[in-house]
Amino acid sequence: MGNKGLSDIRAGMPQENGISQESGLRHQLSAGQMAMVAVGGSIGTGLLLGSAAAMELAGPAVILSFALAGFLCWTVTMALGELSTMHPAAGSFGLYADLYLNPWAGFISRAGYWIAISVSVGANLVASATYMRYWFPAVPALVWVALFSLLLIVVNLRSVGDYGRFEYWFAMVKLITMVTFIVIGGVLLAGGRVPAQYTAQGGFFPKGVLAPLLAMTIALYTFGGIEMVSITTGESRSATEIPRAVRWTFGTLALVYLGAIVVLVGVMPWNRVGVTESPFVTVFRTVGIPAASSLMSFVILTAALSGANANLYSASRMLFSLARGGWAPASLGRLNAAGSPKLALLASSYGIAVAVVLEKWAPKNAFVYILSAALFGLMLSWVVSLAAHVSFRRRISPDQLIALPMRSPLGASGSGLGLTLVTAAILKTWWDSRVSLLSGVSTLLILTAAYLFLRSGNTAN
Repeated sequence: MGNKGLSDIRAGMPQENGISQESGLRHQLSAGQMAMVAVGGSIGTGLLLGSAAAMELAGPAVILSFALAGFLCWTVTMALGELSTMHPAAGSFGLYADLYLNPWAGFISRAGYWIAISVSVGANLVASATYMRYWFPAVPALVWVALFSLLLIVVNLRSVGDYGRFEYWFAMVKLITMVTFIVIGGVLLAGGRVPAQYTAQGGFFPKGVLAPLLAMTIALYTFGGIEMVSITTGESRSATEIPRAVRWTFGTLALVYLGAIVVLVGVMPWNRVGVTESPFVTVFRTVGIPAASSLMSFVILTAALSGANANLYSASRMLFSLARGGWAPASLGRLNAAGSPKLALLASSYGIAVAVVLEKWAPKNAFVYILSAALFGLMLSWVVSLAAHVSFRRRISPDQLIALPMRSPLGASGSGLGLTLVTAAILKTWWDSRVSLLSGVSTLLILTAAYLFLRSGNTAN
């Protein structure tokens, strides 16, 4: 970028109502719909199923794990919010890396995220098929994977306005359920109907004062998806919708995650979590809600399908952005009559094929395999976003900063701290798991090789 000013950057990007027209996408999403896409992509099996594993690692102190993860999420959200009000686009953090870091960072963040989020589509579909066995144990899982895949592809092929309305209410089901769970659990604890378990089983730190760090990976993964709000900005109705969408997304997720984990730790002994039944089922059953187990099974199914739906949307827009930037075949950058990137959507469905293969050949381990492959790509998008924001703040003038519709109260120092902590979390994951180390390093090497190959091809042309 050299020393090109920010006003020059924006001047080179066609605008309509403050929204970048570089992609040609239609602008129909309201702030609420944008926020619910991110909420739908975030609240899912990571919280509903992963919370038990996190509690087993850290005990009641897992609350601190989620609080720290929430702070890191806040740094990312504020950085993305500020950048997205300056540059609304489907490429989001990839575009920010292009502008304020370098083309290599822009490519690997977009390509890595596309790989990860596409694979997450398959993870959620495998989970959905598993949950359907609760009601239909005789129906093969592959049948449900096929049916749900067809449903999600049809929804995503419609206009973004139709998609936004569908995902809004889809995600609302699990959001209402989680808020209800928090309220009921809080009432039970406050009224003494359920004895508080915060220090009842070996104290608040039964696994040691450093144990919360062991659960950080799971806590961070549950917040994965919040970056989707920046991806939706390329289809926002107007630039004024973006700050509200960003704030609503973080506020909603912080309330749900921290509230849910505080209630979970309070109502369930950490050393018995997952032994008898889900703690979510326990709370609803305690207050006499009929068919509590069936209710939570339905909610978890909805969470998985909503997550898959949001993931497929985000993956298709990211691949679309790569194509428009010359890093993928140009045909993937075309829109159908409804304004949906049809070919990018179909290509992003490869995660469904991965799910089908793993479901057939390794059904017991399919969910774990797919989630492990997705984590690094998600964290890479956070690292790039924070680094781009630090560079952005160094180059923006005071007058330009004041003119932004949304400003991060943390500034460059907050993003620098977040960048340090997220990087440390990634390195810790690599230290703890050889599989994570090998997959992360190999992903970086493969993406770098792909970047060099594509760059040489673009230069030759």
